[in-house]
Amino acid sequence: MPLFEMPLEEMKSYLGVNPVPADFDAFWQRAIDELNDTNAEIKIKPSGFTSSFADCYDLYFTGVRNARIHALYVKPKNAGKPCPAVLKFHGYSGNAGDWFDKLPFAAAGFSVLAMDCRGQGGSSEDSGGVTGNTLRGHIIRGLDDKPDNLLFRHIFLDTVQLARVAMSLDEIDEKRVGVTGGSQGGALTVACASLVPEINRLAPCFPFLSDYMRVWQMDLAADAYQELTDYFRRFDPRHEREEEIFTTLGYIDIKNLAKRIQGEVLWGTALMDMICPPSSQFAAYNRITSEKQMVLYPDFGHETLPGFNDTVFEFMSRMENR
Repeated sequence: MPLFEMPLEEMKSYLGVNPVPADFDAFWQRAIDELNDTNAEIKIKPSGFTSSFADCYDLYFTGVRNARIHALYVKPKNAGKPCPAVLKFHGYSGNAGDWFDKLPFAAAGFSVLAMDCRGQGGSSEDSGGVTGNTLRGHIIRGLDDKPDNLLFRHIFLDTVQLARVAMSLDEIDEKRVGVTGGSQGGALTVACASLVPEINRLAPCFPFLSDYMRVWQMDLAADAYQELTDYFRRFDPRHEREEEIFTTLGYIDIKNLAKRIQGEVLWGTALMDMICPPSSQFAAYNRITSEKQMVLYPDFGHETLPGFNDTVFEFMSRMENR
């Protein structure tokens, strides 16, 4: 193991150090209740991209706080019967990407829905309305407000709404829906499958947003986690509110949600990852009780993991009703 991490054997039983808020379950039940009262208002329109074997659409739906969320929607032509689907989530600050990388799944008979996260690099809206700092950083958006106004709460709920939209479409088999993504997309994969236990399979790759205090203690609150350092320096320079802040972050910590997962899991981890350190990932993975497998890349960091996309494709291709 690299010097910055604990031994691998220790990580295999590590459950994390970031606090779990006392009302965590009530918080997420309240969030789901809010989503239940939100009319998705689904709109699907043909895109300008064409393929000989797939139809491509821009799909829009409404998330909590009345934000309109955009996703790319690809479905195989002439499927004939409800097909399986894969939901895809992108990395921090990015977007749903090109149509091109959705086509292999469509060629294999899958529908694909790839969401633009609200307020990031795509077309989805950030409806705002939060007290406190909004200069930069979605982790800390809402940290000085009520926990119900944390931005990642809303983004997690957008993944739930996307799953519900997919499962409502006649052309999709609601019992064969998988989820995948890397980094932030890995975190959203875990959050979605936690909050929608009907998700059949999930394949996160080095997920973000896990065990914040561990990341801080390792002095790795940089790069994707830089906003934590910025927040303390600007708003709590003496760390007088440290316990309160990390407890609030516990509401949007995927390790605290992961125990709810019921789908089969394929998890990719790079042991040299100093962006989303391996121990923070194990803190979530070790809480999962459903069938699971972790694929380790000992010499790789937060980068493309050779062969992992192929492994995910094969994993999703074996999806059956459960």
